[in-house]
Amino acid sequence: MGGSNPYINSPNPPRPKTRYRIHIKGLNQTIEVDPNKIPYSVSGLPGSILEIALGNGVSIDHACGGVCACSTCHIYVTEGANTCPPAQDAELDMLDNAPDLRPTSRLACQCVPNGSADVTIEIPEWNRNLVREGGE
Repeated sequence: MGGSNPYINSPNPPRPKTRYRIHIKGLNQTIEVDPNKIPYSVSGLPGSILEIALGNGVSIDHACGGVCACSTCHIYVTEGANTCPPAQDAELDMLDNAPDLRPTSRLACQCVPNGSADVTIEIPEWNRNLVREGGE
């Protein structure tokens, strides 16, 4: 067998060590991620897309509080997915409940980019909280 996977049996993937950006399609917003400022908020794994997005004023619904107990923070990682650890069984189980699954689907609370490249995500329209974003 090849090298071991550092994410297996690890409750928290390693945090990024270098600065990178999260580009959010549809909102035309870019978040500059400074690993020294993690955690940005209290929901999701430290360094997760959910945790960083919320800490930068981007609302992603997360009914369970970001503990991988629902699928409301479902996003699409359209670029830079290779910088994120593979989804673990708990995340895959929750994604089974998410609408409009795609090969790029992830739960924002579990997806922790390693910072080796920028990441582009798409928040499905049905998953945006328009009241918190100032919409109607």
